[in-house]
Amino acid sequence: MISKRHKRRNDYTKLKGKVFFQMLLIVITATVTVYLLRSMLRGHVGDRIVQFLMDVFHFDFSIAYTIYQVVFRNNMDTILFVVIIMFLVILFRFFISWFTKYFDEISDGMDQLADESDNEIILSRELDFMENKLNQIKRKLEKQKKAALDAEQRKNDMVVYLAHDIKTPLTSIIGYLSLLDEAPDMPSEQRSKYVGITLEKAYRLEQLINEFFEITRFNLQTIVLNKEKINLLFMLQQMADEFYPILAPQGKQVSVHVPDGLTLWGDADKLARVFNNILKNAIAYSYENSVIDISAQQEDKYIVISFTNKGNPIPKAKLDTIFEKFYRLDSARSTNTGGAGLGLAIAKEIVNAHDGTISVESNTENTIFTVKLPV
Repeated sequence: MISKRHKRRNDYTKLKGKVFFQMLLIVITATVTVYLLRSMLRGHVGDRIVQFLMDVFHFDFSIAYTIYQVVFRNNMDTILFVVIIMFLVILFRFFISWFTKYFDEISDGMDQLADESDNEIILSRELDFMENKLNQIKRKLEKQKKAALDAEQRKNDMVVYLAHDIKTPLTSIIGYLSLLDEAPDMPSEQRSKYVGITLEKAYRLEQLINEFFEITRFNLQTIVLNKEKINLLFMLQQMADEFYPILAPQGKQVSVHVPDGLTLWGDADKLARVFNNILKNAIAYSYENSVIDISAQQEDKYIVISFTNKGNPIPKAKLDTIFEKFYRLDSARSTNTGGAGLGLAIAKEIVNAHDGTISVESNTENTIFTVKLPV
């Protein structure tokens, strides 16, 4: 804390030095002016004043000198005071004009924050600390704007993809139902086959429609936590069992390694959604006939839950963006794995609400998603 305060004070060193120099210059100038005026009024300037009175008003020397003595010499301190005040007013007016130019620069710099140009904000050398801060804010705003535009574009693309994908199962449903309607005497075996296909397409249509609602829900919802004590082993084992129908056809398995009695304090429904989304992602991108490992352990004041799967590695350039909303690892949507790109983004929001962290690391051997939550 002390070092931060010291650094903050040092930020103004150049500006304080410049202000001190200007004030010192004003004081020195005023002092020199007083000395010169006093010397001049008592020397050659005094003689010229007497001569001026003699030439203009035709006074003799004694009268002119007496007037000089009474008006000027005897009131020298008053005259000097008035002259110095006028001189200082002029100097301070100049000083204020010089100082306020810094405020004008800062004001112009703040106006440039809204500019869309790539030009950096440039201020006087004395305001380099403010220049750095304004440029940091400008870069941050530009980054946030770009991220918002990218997210909006991804959302728009995803809506277009979803709308296009909805047509496929809907067309199949209409086609098979038409066949069933037009052929009431269709053999039972063939009818059963068509009904099965229609039901499968209807489930897919339901999934796509749910993704539409997911997009809207993600933008509008505010996360409210209802915390309770959670048996982590029971939650993860139950979740693994629920995914068995999806795992079995691909020869995949889920192995859960969690110590008995390991408990977590959090919102059970929302954390289940986090683990569900991570596991769903691991299943979608893991190799066939592979094992997805779920492990948990307590480290200091945190519980660390890891999901490890074997599959194609995630490119390093995409590790930072995988938790952004509407982001999907594969550019082309797949019928089996295609989603709205919200699962991991929602997981991150929920984990953050629990004051935890979520991260991912990936290499040629495996991909590991790690959730770290306070006990």
